[in-house]
Amino acid sequence: MEKYIGLMSGTSMDGVDAVLVEMNDHNIKLLGNHDYPMPSDLKQALLDVCIGQSTNLQQIGELDHRLGQLFADAVNALLEKTQTPASAIKAVASHGQTVFHAPDSPYPFTMQLGDPNIIAAKTGITTVADFRRKDMAFGGQGAPLVPAFHQQLFSDKHINRVILNIGGISNITVLTPNKPVIGFDTGAGNMLMDAWINQHLQQSYDKNAQWALSGKVNSELLTRLLQEPYLALTPPKSTGRELFNLPWLEQHLTGLIIEPQDVQATLAEFTAITIANDVSKTAQDTPDNMPNELLVCGGGAHNPLLMQRLAALLPDWTVTTTSERGVDSDNMEAMAFAWLGYRTLHGLSGNLPEVTGASRLTTLGAIYPAQ
Repeated sequence: MEKYIGLMSGTSMDGVDAVLVEMNDHNIKLLGNHDYPMPSDLKQALLDVCIGQSTNLQQIGELDHRLGQLFADAVNALLEKTQTPASAIKAVASHGQTVFHAPDSPYPFTMQLGDPNIIAAKTGITTVADFRRKDMAFGGQGAPLVPAFHQQLFSDKHINRVILNIGGISNITVLTPNKPVIGFDTGAGNMLMDAWINQHLQQSYDKNAQWALSGKVNSELLTRLLQEPYLALTPPKSTGRELFNLPWLEQHLTGLIIEPQDVQATLAEFTAITIANDVSKTAQDTPDNMPNELLVCGGGAHNPLLMQRLAALLPDWTVTTTSERGVDSDNMEAMAFAWLGYRTLHGLSGNLPEVTGASRLTTLGAIYPAQ
């Protein structure tokens, strides 16, 4: 068994999830975790870049450096918390912070910041990073990459199982027995709700959905949101903050007079409906007697309104969390990238072409030695 550290800073940008795991080809065990906060000024600078505000190479370079330092600090804090020497860690696997993802542009690219050279230098641990671009080089979307990990953990030949991650963006992995794995981004997760409450109440997220529960769904706004062309695309597909952001929402609010809490309630319903629509399609070709199970992870698993609405919209499904099936819902993605780092160092493929659209299986990421 080898020890790895996985780092994930997702589209919500609420901090760095750092996990310490031990694994081999068949097993992975979570040994410890640490949530390392992101400074508010750094988060705002990243948000400005993500929604297309003007920037320059100096600002991008400085953000790359600052994030590299932040990720290194997160690693060192986790090592101190778990009383683990750096020498015991085979590698750090860093997803990086996505600032732009454009897999369907004429010159497809994805950009994650957080200089892995700095992580390796400041921690003394070999670092694996830049996981997405190799898949894109072979014609894939570069996302989602977590379905291969979900497949290893949750495949069951007797259950039609969907793993749902609700971070800033929502994505699903479809594990139907005797069929290829499917995985894609369904659309917005917490991103729009977080942005809206931050703008109006200066809160980073709607704790326990209290604000959304105080409002009512506005049918006209919901209808407008559901007309987003991305939702009608067929997989493989992936998206991010470059599409689902406050300017996008404000365009759909044009001409409408709605109380802010009603907008929040509508955004929660929008997230739930877009997820449920895609999840329900996965059971159409399965035997009638096969149970359907939706396992939720990510920050959205703690949103009681989202969980309630998913259960109501999917009456033929058991809706629960991955924690109930033995894998911590808050640390799933960071664990997945630790696993991808393991795959890279052992020369094993990390992508699923049927998910990303790549032309072939390939190892992912680049290796930055500690020395």
